[in-house]
Amino acid sequence: MYENILLATDGSVASKNATSHAIGLADLHDAMLHVLFVVDSDVYSAYSGDEYVDEREGPEHGLEEVGEEALAAVRKRAADRGVEVLEELRHGRPHEEIVEYADEEGVDLIVLGTRRHPEEYRSLLGSVTDRVVRLADEPVTVVKTEVE
Repeated sequence: MYENILLATDGSVASKNATSHAIGLADLHDAMLHVLFVVDSDVYSAYSGDEYVDEREGPEHGLEEVGEEALAAVRKRAADRGVEVLEELRHGRPHEEIVEYADEEGVDLIVLGTRRHPEEYRSLLGSVTDRVVRLADEPVTVVKTEVE
């Protein structure tokens, strides 16, 4: 049923739960697991300082390191299950990059994690997951995680 599954991760707890789901599906369907981390350009373009942050040169580099760590964690978990992985780190607006990647690579399913927040929170801030669900042509599976 699925040949190519896209897992978009941000390394959060919600993404870890989505990772388990995506790896399980890829294993079940003998599918290629595409793993995408998007360095949010809105975050680092809003940063006006040029001082070092956590011994890195600005937030862009720190976010890239977080992305590399998140991709490596998924790669290890997938390897433990014998699932083949293609990894990609991109820069841009996360929802746009996720939808664009899915279209470019012809994925059959997008898997995303989300945290359950109160309605007021979502209406003020929105979410990457909500935007992907609305914009993607592909089916989207959302794995929900409770916020403590």
